[in-house]
Amino acid sequence: MTIKRAILALLTIFAIAQISFSLKDSLAQPQIQSRLELYQTNLVLHVAEFKSLPTDDFDLNSAVSSLVGENPYEAASKKYRQVRQESTTSRDNFKSQLELAQSELETTDQSSYNFSLNKQQQQIVELEQFINELDLKQGILSAVQNKPEEAISVWSREIERINDPQNPYSQTAMLLKQLWQGTSDQSVESGVATITNNLDSWFRYQTLAKLNQLNHLEENLALLQQQELKVAANSVIKLAVIIGIPFFGGIGGVILLVALLIQRLIKPETAIIATNSDTTWSTPWDWEITWQVLIVGFFFIGQFVLPLLLGVFNINPVNSPLRIKALYVLGTYLLMAAGGITVLYLSLRSFFPLPSDWFKFKFNSNWFLWGFGGYLVAIPLVLIVSLINQQIWQGQGGSNPLLFLALQAQDKVALAVFFSTASIAAPVFEEIMFRGFLLPSLTKYVSVNGAIIISGLIFAVAHLSLSEVLPLATLGIVLGFVYTRSRNLLAPMLLHCLWNSGTLLSLFVLGSGV
Repeated sequence: MTIKRAILALLTIFAIAQISFSLKDSLAQPQIQSRLELYQTNLVLHVAEFKSLPTDDFDLNSAVSSLVGENPYEAASKKYRQVRQESTTSRDNFKSQLELAQSELETTDQSSYNFSLNKQQQQIVELEQFINELDLKQGILSAVQNKPEEAISVWSREIERINDPQNPYSQTAMLLKQLWQGTSDQSVESGVATITNNLDSWFRYQTLAKLNQLNHLEENLALLQQQELKVAANSVIKLAVIIGIPFFGGIGGVILLVALLIQRLIKPETAIIATNSDTTWSTPWDWEITWQVLIVGFFFIGQFVLPLLLGVFNINPVNSPLRIKALYVLGTYLLMAAGGITVLYLSLRSFFPLPSDWFKFKFNSNWFLWGFGGYLVAIPLVLIVSLINQQIWQGQGGSNPLLFLALQAQDKVALAVFFSTASIAAPVFEEIMFRGFLLPSLTKYVSVNGAIIISGLIFAVAHLSLSEVLPLATLGIVLGFVYTRSRNLLAPMLLHCLWNSGTLLSLFVLGSGV
């Protein structure tokens, strides 16, 4: 074995160990999908107010019913209970990990565990706070469904569990309990402050309405109802956007997929999806170069070199404003991409000029149709796999942290930076690496379809989130299919851009003041 191969073998072992650790670590983390479903649930609750608030100009009840269902409050209660159970499981997992790590401190250098322990402790605290928030809201949902005893029981258990009168969640639970018991020892101003600071969205509205009713503040209540009606009207539009994109895109994708399959059956030789299906690339390098680019250019740069540099220069924006976090994400991604492209260039330089079928960017072709058509087909396929995937992981398995940051990004500057990262930088770099280089290189040893599947799986694993492997692999396979048929990197780049842009749009709409 040469020195180069020995080094690559060591780096491969390191990369596999690091990837395995990251995937295992993600298993104990909650998916952001649960948070997204709660945001959408809150939108539904706002929209449901059209049924109970007077509208003099028009009646939207029938249209609203199709969006919110027959009993939106019961459905919301079920969703909140489900997310609470998932969050409790995540918290217990972190506590178990923390106890195990603390027991190892007796025989291990403590400094090597400090960062991990602090991270786990922070995650436990955040989950405890989230569970407290869920209990407050679960009680309000019960109260609105004329189950005051159940609501009071939920709040009482929360007060007892927190066991701290100064805790804001305990104070809010006490206020809620008193309001639905018909008594309150706080002034109206103090009650409004507690509600405003510790409740949001539809739950804030319901609690403020109860406070106004209890204190016979009819004018305040009427004004509050007018404000909620405006919020409900805006929420109808937001919910229509959130539901409309996957719904109409999914229908279009199913129609297109069925049409392509029918054409494949009728005209197997000339069908659109049969184009280039057996045509491999002229690959002048061997498996060692492919291995080198993948391990060094992607995993080693991203998982070791970049984190090491950030640690040396003590760059950690965890407590920084959202704009700084957004710039940090963009900056680190561009550094990783620059390192990966540099390794790719140095690895292939001796093979220049490359064969004509490599890294093609053809603007005067049908790449737009391939990219947009692939996007439509990806929607129903990834949606179906995601539904199955949710049943497997039950809300666990982690998520890309960028998604949660984007969910918070109501700042237009931060959102623009996130868009630059997810919808421009990521499609360009990842498509060059996974579809432009890896997939064609694999066709030297396996079939085109085999290369599509393998590159799609590696693409999914590279995102280091266990619960997202199946959906991302499905997306990666569609991206690979589009590239092998179009032979133009612009097509999968467009598909990738549309996919990430749609995700960002949904996150922005969900997070915009619901």
